[in-house]
Amino acid sequence: MAVSHYMASGMGGIRTAGDLVARMEYSQNMKLKDAKAYVAQKLDLDPLEIGDEQIMRDKREELKLGVVTGLPGAPRGIAAKMNIEKLLGIKINSCDKFRQMMKN
Repeated sequence: MAVSHYMASGMGGIRTAGDLVARMEYSQNMKLKDAKAYVAQKLDLDPLEIGDEQIMRDKREELKLGVVTGLPGAPRGIAAKMNIEKLLGIKINSCDKFRQMMKN
């Protein structure tokens, strides 16, 4: 886990695609190279582009995946996580818990 965290942080975390790549590594047990390729394909970008802060900022705003600095009207927190969940085709525990809370 420490190596995955280090690599994701090194990619810039939410500034680029580090958080998305780390989610694929953890949830799908993917190797780093495979996780980067998967995320890049889902974002319709080249694997090298997912490490570029400006490209990823624009893509995150477009897809409503959350950005470091809050934008008025842009999704944050659980709303951004739900968009990430949908984009990557994975389940995120906090999203499931939120949906359960909303049912009650």
